[in-house]
Amino acid sequence: MAHPKRRQSSQRQAKRRTHYTANTPTLSIDKTSGEVHQRHRAHWVENKLMYKGRVVMEKEVAEEEDTDDNAES
Repeated sequence: MAHPKRRQSSQRQAKRRTHYTANTPTLSIDKTSGEVHQRHRAHWVENKLMYKGRVVMEKEVAEEEDTDDNAES
């Protein structure tokens, strides 16, 4: 197995690591809703999960029923 003869300097190590940078995610505007979202990701708009301008899933919102009003009538 090959082994290096000499220790690599910290300057060489730093030069190699300069290419690893944190990039900001690319954002897009949804065609149907106009919402800004991250590309290639599903996003929530008004309790609907949207992907590529289509509704993928809807979140069920529990509505409060007035049982007292119905019982009196």
